[in-house]
Amino acid sequence: MLKKRSFRRKICKFCADKIDHIDYKDVRRCRSYVTERGKIMPRRVSGNCAYHQRQLTVAVKRLRNIALLPFVAEQI
Repeated sequence: MLKKRSFRRKICKFCADKIDHIDYKDVRRCRSYVTERGKIMPRRVSGNCAYHQRQLTVAVKRLRNIALLPFVAEQI
């Protein structure tokens, strides 16, 4: 018999905290949505809504351009 997997719907942390605009100057918050390899987490993993995921992507790209976040992970 196959069991159906039940999963909890992920909620957008930005909507829960009532943040309407993601600022690129908030490095600590944006860094938590980037993997250790330097990739931006997809929406299905992070649980963000589409509106905030687009803003987060723009913010991370701006942080990379002004060298507050790395483009790739450092190699040993």
